Amino acid sequence: MSEVAPPTPGAAPVLEPTNRSVGRAVAPRRREVRRRGAGGLWLPAGVALALLVVPIVGLLQRAPWSELPSLLASSRLRDALVISAVTSALAAAASVLGGLPLALALSRCGASLRRLVRVAVLLPMVLPPVVGGTALLFALGRRGLVGQWLDRTFGWSLPFSTAGVVVAATFVAMPFFVITAEAGLRGADGGLAEAARTLGARGSTVFGRVTLPQVAPSLAAGAALAWARALGEFGATITFAGNLRGRTQTLPLATFEALEAGRPDEAIALSVVLLVVSVVVLVALRDRWLSR
Repeated sequence: MSEVAPPTPGAAPVLEPTNRSVGRAVAPRRREVRRRGAGGLWLPAGVALALLVVPIVGLLQRAPWSELPSLLASSRLRDALVISAVTSALAAAASVLGGLPLALALSRCGASLRRLVRVAVLLPMVLPPVVGGTALLFALGRRGLVGQWLDRTFGWSLPFSTAGVVVAATFVAMPFFVITAEAGLRGADGGLAEAARTLGARGSTVFGRVTLPQVAPSLAAGAALAWARALGEFGATITFAGNLRGRTQTLPLATFEALEAGRPDEAIALSVVLLVVSVVVLVALRDRWLSR
């Protein structure tokens, strides 16, 4: 479809393409330019992709598929599976309960304060896990900054306990929920919430009926990421909670112990379980990541 420009005296009418026709003409050129520009990148890109894919293929190739059910049914691995399932679920719940108010505060505070708080939120994501576990030990241990008060007042001792596994997993998992939830809250339509307040709705009603439905996908994605991160936590857990069978030994710790003890089939079986969980999380978040 073309539009006819108003003719000028003594001149023939000029046909000017509309924006839609221009878009149709330019889009194939852009795709062609992108394909042509990517030609020299395939070799280094292939090497990088191989670095990511080949280890997974090697793991699956060595997996004892016929013995997998019997390996996973052993009491040692079953205990690790139960502890991982319980502690990761509790850590994800704690991340949501504690992280949602923090994400709300981050989305509403000033830029200077947001930058400062965001550094504290992001620090566990980049901190070496063993350093995080050491920090937890000196903060929440029986002689730690807060731990000595907890032990003296309530008789609580978090290190080398199942509760310590939950604390360590929450420490490393909560930032994933907070960052994801904050992004969703900052991208929500503030005009709808303002209109609801203008009509007399209370703050809790505005959040529950206007804001929450808009950010629900982001909250679900953040909770899934926090759960997956808690399930795979290793360094902070072994440093703060130890590796006690039936008490603090999670799937990653059981995998490490199996390798150390010369039981590679057990280690591979547990690795396959964790790999499947990771794939499930990615598939669950496909609309958020894989479709872009």
